[in-house]
Amino acid sequence: MLLKFLAFGLLWRLVGNPFLALLILLIILYVLDRRFIGLTPNIFKPFQLRRRASRLRTELHANPHHTSAKLELARNLLQRNKFQEALPYLEQALPIMEDSADVHYEIGLCYLKLGDLKKGESFMLQAVELNPRVKYGEAYLRLGEALAPVAPERAAQLIEQFRDLHTSSVEAYYRLGLLYQQLGRSNDAKATFREALDIYRGLPRYSRRQQRRWAMLARFK
Repeated sequence: MLLKFLAFGLLWRLVGNPFLALLILLIILYVLDRRFIGLTPNIFKPFQLRRRASRLRTELHANPHHTSAKLELARNLLQRNKFQEALPYLEQALPIMEDSADVHYEIGLCYLKLGDLKKGESFMLQAVELNPRVKYGEAYLRLGEALAPVAPERAAQLIEQFRDLHTSSVEAYYRLGLLYQQLGRSNDAKATFREALDIYRGLPRYSRRQQRRWAMLARFK
């Protein structure tokens, strides 16, 4: 914190304007975070996604039966958390791609995020039946995350399955620790949070950047 105040003071002296100095400091901190830490989101990505979505909608207006464009647009919308908008495109693609575990997973994710746990679970389980490792086991994690408030024991079992498939996921250990806390298993929770940090320390640099948020949350538990 002291270093930030010193940097701000130096920039203020250099540019002669405190507001401009603050803006420059924020830009520098953002660039450093994106390069070395990764806690802040990519502020340019939403604009890129919206431009691509606009092109895909134009393409679908000209060719309404273009399944690959529907899928790309749906996945574009999923990245922006627009689950209600993504769902119709995925459901239109499903009859043509009924053997796709990915499409079942994505429909299930939409229903879970929209609060329809029954339909969400059904599609997630179909996805797992088609491919137990769909999205590297993400179906177990997202289903467990959705069920945690209403069925913590079932949620813990699902996240344990994800952990067994994807042992390097710090998020899985963090969420599992939360569920153990919810179930009153405090010793298991503490051990799981410690394990999350141990796994994080052993990850290669590129993976640490993706998992840093969960490691920081586990550290404060």
